[in-house]
Amino acid sequence: MEFAELITTPKLDGVILHSPFHEPIDGTLCITGHHLILSTRKENVQELWLLIQAIDTVEKKHHPGATQNGGTIILKCKDFRQLQLDIPSTYDFQNVYHSIERLASLNKPELSYPFFYRPMFSILEDGFTLFRPESEFAKLLASEEWRISHINRNFSVCKSYSSVLVVPKTVDDNTLSAAASFREEGRFPLLSYKHDNGAILLRSSQPLVTNSNKRSRADEKILTAVLGPYKKGYIIDTRSTGLIGHCKSKGGGTEPDGHYPQWNKICKNLDKLVKCDGSVLDHFSKLIDACNDSSISTDKWLARLENCHWLTHIQNVLSTSCLVAQCLDKDGASVLVHGSSGLDATLLVTSVAQVILNPDCRTVRGLQALIEREWLQAGHPFQTRHAKFCYSNSRTKNQQPTFLLFLDCIHQLHYQFPYSFEFTTQMLILIFEHSYFSNFGTFIGNNEFERQEMKLNESTTSFWSYLNRPDVITNFLNPMYEPNKAAVWPSIAPISLELWDELYLRWVIDQKYQRSAFQKVHQLIQNDKNLRTKVIRMRKQLMDLQKELQGFTLESDDSLLDE
Repeated sequence: MEFAELITTPKLDGVILHSPFHEPIDGTLCITGHHLILSTRKENVQELWLLIQAIDTVEKKHHPGATQNGGTIILKCKDFRQLQLDIPSTYDFQNVYHSIERLASLNKPELSYPFFYRPMFSILEDGFTLFRPESEFAKLLASEEWRISHINRNFSVCKSYSSVLVVPKTVDDNTLSAAASFREEGRFPLLSYKHDNGAILLRSSQPLVTNSNKRSRADEKILTAVLGPYKKGYIIDTRSTGLIGHCKSKGGGTEPDGHYPQWNKICKNLDKLVKCDGSVLDHFSKLIDACNDSSISTDKWLARLENCHWLTHIQNVLSTSCLVAQCLDKDGASVLVHGSSGLDATLLVTSVAQVILNPDCRTVRGLQALIEREWLQAGHPFQTRHAKFCYSNSRTKNQQPTFLLFLDCIHQLHYQFPYSFEFTTQMLILIFEHSYFSNFGTFIGNNEFERQEMKLNESTTSFWSYLNRPDVITNFLNPMYEPNKAAVWPSIAPISLELWDELYLRWVIDQKYQRSAFQKVHQLIQNDKNLRTKVIRMRKQLMDLQKELQGFTLESDDSLLDE
């Protein structure tokens, strides 16, 4: 198929662009296979270069009056922008609308722009090989307890897992294969993280126990090998007991108590994230609708913010992640996290818990490695989840903003501990954008199996290769950063949670003054060492206050572990 077949009008003069915070621009619209380009002869006016992949939905509105008066095309984008194109001729209006709609509806990854993009910069490091399990777990693999397994090299054991797996040395490959048949989609318990005190964080999918409480000695052997004799661990199930019962009637369920005597089970109600019924994206759509309603009164805004439940989802994820982190850090107990498929809420909880506990995850490279380990290599289906977003009327139950929830949780931690992160929240926004539309191939595909099938490492460029260039990453470094080896225990009280206005309101409220102020602060700190010293002193005072608050929070949360 040629892109030209889909484009009825490749070039059109006299198109007027309306975009946030800019005066209307009269220029020439060019439609290519991957971009909309609007250029003008006016000086000091920036051209529009919009990836077709960034468009979530295309709407049209006829101009009133005669049939030849043309109309307006409204482009609602996955970065929350809303653009309008005024086209004077009805014939051209229809042609442009259908051309954009056809291009935006293409769902073949191989036709997306990353396969055609050729970087204009030299590749300093290959992002596709930067965070492989062999290097990420090198210290762990040097011990006598863990090894590399290649049983999944052909993805025959589990299609959504990586081809290289880190497993206990005492567990052979036959046991892994048998355990995979006991878990949904073959996602047997797999290492996520080893804490400083030796406690292990695992993730998996639900066991296929059915109503007969079927057991798997291979699965039990893996968990026993991780836990060791005479020790206790926790299974954090991200589903409510009601949903677990429903899953059990369909062949799933949770671990039978009698066969896992060393493990205490705790159920957390993240059902909306587990079921992938599209309701979380519906809630998020309500949030964005409220954000875009500039005429709304304060009372109605607060009511709509509450009714969309987005911050409630954030609170629930942070609460469960804190519980996991407390089990690991305060109790010294190993933890297995799973819901049903283990592709959404499970990854959310294990990754946020690591950001809380592991200071390395609060660095630039550490966050990238975490996203690789816990999302890309762990099989989060980016291609499916991000196909449509909050504006689209054709979204399905498989579209889910799970990864955005993860980034928002980090934003909440960053808001409460602004000096403990090496990066700014602007880097989180950049990662969000590239996970939905990009020049790069990092987030294409649903798992490593599909990425190997498409030969992404040969055909596309890695997003990390771009981001880690010195001239790029310096723009996202936090000037207030001071390495903090301690855990960052957040307050999860509703009053402590903050709407991410820097992202959700950026096309509604012009933030140029905030950006300008941040740049000035950055320059002042770089140029004045005494000022940096004062900032660090103030930071330590704030941390002391935070520790007092944390002590109160942890005391109130300890009752959860007793259950």
